[in-house]
Amino acid sequence: MSRVFIINIKIYLIVSFSHMKLANISPMITFEYSLVLLLLIPILYCMYKCREEIVKRVFVHLSLFSLKRPRFWMQDLFKVLILLLLIFSLASPILIDKTNPLNRQGIDIVLAIDASGSMRASGLSEVRETRFETVQRVVKDFIAKRLNDNVGIVLFGDFAFIASPVTYEKDIVSQMVSYLQTGMAGDNTAIGEGIEQSIRALSFSKASSKVVILLSDGEHNSGRISPSDAVKLAQERDIKIYTIAIGTDFNPALLEEIASQTGGESYLAVNEEELKDVYSQINKMESSDIKSAQFLKKDFYYQYILALTFFLLSFYILRRFRGLA
Repeated sequence: MSRVFIINIKIYLIVSFSHMKLANISPMITFEYSLVLLLLIPILYCMYKCREEIVKRVFVHLSLFSLKRPRFWMQDLFKVLILLLLIFSLASPILIDKTNPLNRQGIDIVLAIDASGSMRASGLSEVRETRFETVQRVVKDFIAKRLNDNVGIVLFGDFAFIASPVTYEKDIVSQMVSYLQTGMAGDNTAIGEGIEQSIRALSFSKASSKVVILLSDGEHNSGRISPSDAVKLAQERDIKIYTIAIGTDFNPALLEEIASQTGGESYLAVNEEELKDVYSQINKMESSDIKSAQFLKKDFYYQYILALTFFLLSFYILRRFRGLA
């Protein structure tokens, strides 16, 4: 049992180090409460100097209380090991990353997704699902491939809102995409507001490359801001917009103009495979440095040492109880 426990700990540590290596993280092993290690000095000294002494007492039938018993040859080693592990767990060993995982090659991307009523139509995929459900699957696959980028989600219909802020935690962003539904922002199509909210999502971005990927299947027919005004805001903020048109009722001239005026590209996808191909082409965009403040990451491992300590202590007590130590 103890061997399995130790193997599990080793596997966990190997996976942790492998993840850090892939993420370009330089870990450092230390203790959260290093002063606790000073307890090793008096404890080890006492274990070496302080010896048990058997005090003889006169009592009848001493044979009933004989001290002769099989000696557990690892008794002293167990005592030392248990105390050492207990002190190490109290000192709380940790892995510290003093580098910043956000200082990496990448871009800030906002995926602006049309969630109007027309996205409930089917026909984009061979399987029986709506356009929006197909887009959800393709978008989540795209997010998973943007290993070094920050990604956010904006949903638009009659109005637009930021469904997920721009972040490196892409698992959370993918989960959020799964929760989205058509009609959450109304049944019309406010492309201008979709762009405006995307710009707002990028307002705190420090990346030199900021991109909006806008997907829609309809014409602009709602919202308080026009697409042209929203495009001007994108130009002022140096934000590139890529547009993707699906379905048959969209305005190709508008989407092409939005893309061309911001330095992006305009695409048309009539089925799921073409939609995947569009995102794959956009996925080849050049990366840039993302700058952010110093970040400190700590991983605690005291619980594993403490669990091993209690296992060894229980094992030792059990042997004492059975008269084997």
